[in-house]
Amino acid sequence: MPFIDIKVIAGVFTAEEQRRLVESVSEAVIAVEGEALRPVTHVVVTETPSGSWAIGGEAMTAEEVQAKRAAG
Repeated sequence: MPFIDIKVIAGVFTAEEQRRLVESVSEAVIAVEGEALRPVTHVVVTETPSGSWAIGGEAMTAEEVQAKRAAG
């Protein structure tokens, strides 16, 4: 039974964006594993507090990630 944990920085994604992530990732897994696994495919979004996530040793805040998203 697939269990997918999507980790994001709190405050970056809206509730609607998180819902779309959950649905899209679920559909991708089901497309690979088969429709029979739909009832047992679990996806959860786990939010990490802003500033508690580091990339290359640099802590990232929600504001920094949002600025990167806006820049395209």
